Amino acid sequence: MIKTSQKVVLILLSVKNISKSYGSTKAVENVSLDLQQGECFGLVGPNGAGKSTLIKIIVGIIHPDEGTVQFDSSISKDWKQQIGYVPQEVSLEENVSALQNLYYFGKIYNLKGRNLQERAEEVLSYIGLTERKTEKVKTFSGGMKRRLNIGCALMNQPRVIIMDEPTVGVDPQSRRYILNLIEKMKKENRTIIYSSHYIEEIEKTCDEVAFIDHGAIIEQNKIENLLQSYAVPAVFFTCKDNDALIQEIQSLGSVSPHNNGYTLTTRNPMQAMEKILQVCKKHAIVLDQFEFMQPKLEDVFFSLTGSELRT
Repeated sequence: MIKTSQKVVLILLSVKNISKSYGSTKAVENVSLDLQQGECFGLVGPNGAGKSTLIKIIVGIIHPDEGTVQFDSSISKDWKQQIGYVPQEVSLEENVSALQNLYYFGKIYNLKGRNLQERAEEVLSYIGLTERKTEKVKTFSGGMKRRLNIGCALMNQPRVIIMDEPTVGVDPQSRRYILNLIEKMKKENRTIIYSSHYIEEIEKTCDEVAFIDHGAIIEQNKIENLLQSYAVPAVFFTCKDNDALIQEIQSLGSVSPHNNGYTLTTRNPMQAMEKILQVCKKHAIVLDQFEFMQPKLEDVFFSLTGSELRT
């Protein structure tokens, strides 16, 4: 437990120096993380980066070669009862109904009788599947199956929810619904680990993020801190007869082609925009497009890895 000037921060989950190898391949290498209560923590990395292996170690599906996973004393004795795990692969029985799937997972957590029935109905409402509860899962769309998969992980009303790529292969509407579910969980003070290679989802939903690649943590921090430390703003413009403009603004930052125009990457975007306007006026250059580009978490990842995500 950490005291700050504003509040006491409860470290609900602590991962210390976790490593896991399969033969000569290091799936996870010396990873350490601390997860605060009520926090949405993002794991970002390309496919094969080690995210799923790390998650399976945290939930106890596989054992690490080295390191420890520790929960706060308030949940350490029955921690498996207080974790909801949403695997990357949809884990449902497709020949029975949504309601029967929820009953099955509820019974695993010792729910019975009226308590089981009431909790299943609550979850169906929560994930928006009440009207389809008696239909067989094999008739569901991919997005509906993903939502039911999340619902099964919520039957025990977990304090910690661990989600491994929960939006893979779903349509835009289902993705939005799932992201809205995460926002709802955050308001309920649930603690979430959200793994994805969709950086825009992490930036939208998470408080803190760890970049992982080749099994190792590259960087970890609050999202706003990462953006402030690594992401450099840019100015985008398109125009004809741009040689004179580009020549006069090169000293302000890095100019590079982008989307049929150019970006000027600079730590002083307002000064750069003013200079561009002055040069355009001087040479009678007409700007077709001219805008400030807000730094994104994706830009931070690229600056740290020097490569695009492997999807």
